[in-house]
Amino acid sequence: MTRVFSGVKPTGHLTLGNYLGAMRRWAEVDQHRSDAVFCIVDLHALTVDHDPARVRRLSRQAATLLLAVGLDPTLCTVFVQSHVDEHARLSYLLECVATDGEMRRMIQYKEKAGRERERGGSVRLSLLTYPVLMAADILAYGTDEVPVGDDQAQHVELTRDLAVRFNQRYGNTFVVPRATHPAVAARVMNLQEPASKMGKSDDAGPGIVYLLDEPDVVRKKIMRAVTDSGREVVYDREGRPGLANLLEILAACTGGNPSALSGVYESYGALKRDTAEAVVEVLMPVQERHRELCADAGQVEGVLRDGAERARAMARPVVDAAYRAIGLLPAASADIGVTA
Repeated sequence: MTRVFSGVKPTGHLTLGNYLGAMRRWAEVDQHRSDAVFCIVDLHALTVDHDPARVRRLSRQAATLLLAVGLDPTLCTVFVQSHVDEHARLSYLLECVATDGEMRRMIQYKEKAGRERERGGSVRLSLLTYPVLMAADILAYGTDEVPVGDDQAQHVELTRDLAVRFNQRYGNTFVVPRATHPAVAARVMNLQEPASKMGKSDDAGPGIVYLLDEPDVVRKKIMRAVTDSGREVVYDREGRPGLANLLEILAACTGGNPSALSGVYESYGALKRDTAEAVVEVLMPVQERHRELCADAGQVEGVLRDGAERARAMARPVVDAAYRAIGLLPAASADIGVTA
């Protein structure tokens, strides 16, 4: 079967954008058609200033929400990145293949490092090298497909480059993966700043709908969404980004088409009301299942423990092969005794 890998970073509360852009597809499509591996990539959360207790709390919440949206541990593998040592083992090997120039050209590094320099500070080294860890996450599992939003496509291209380079230098070791993109709502935008992604790391605001927001909070945020000048409801991503965002969210929630939906509405208010109710309806079963899982913490812990064992069994042969290929001496077996 096709191997699919994707992950979620516990740097903030998961959002409607995470769900419509990725998580729902994982549950409804990927786990049924492929050998799917889903990971809470907690090591990536350490690349910026963080509260250790919050990272642990958000990691557990992310795992619980992955199950709440419909990931079935009998169909796919769900685990925490730091529970499987092969991620860190392979990351260093790939650092020995990647170049400094490649890392410094990564868009997210350039943006975050630039903002920090303006404040007179500097970023952690791990922020520069984390795309290599992301590549290790993917390559360790012989991944064929990586479902990503538009903003992560550059990381998959880097992963492909590193896999090809390693294979050419040291022998055919890695599967070269490809990125896949959902057709609708690949990138849900901030309701107050429709030029910016609805990101979970931005805790500030009314422009972000979180998966665990109460229904009235969801309605309030969507009713206050920024729209565009003019009265006509049209779908124009470039010229009318606020309206386009609402139409794409509504389309993703109802299975409609943004362009077709734009012809249904004569006012912004009606569009906002229907979008709000559609989002509330989509989130309701997720929130109900989340409450059930929170009441049985042992169930989530069991899924993560079993998932880590399965992930380790998949990744270790690949990473061991990479260690041999690059020239490292295999460790002696612990059960080899000394004979007289």
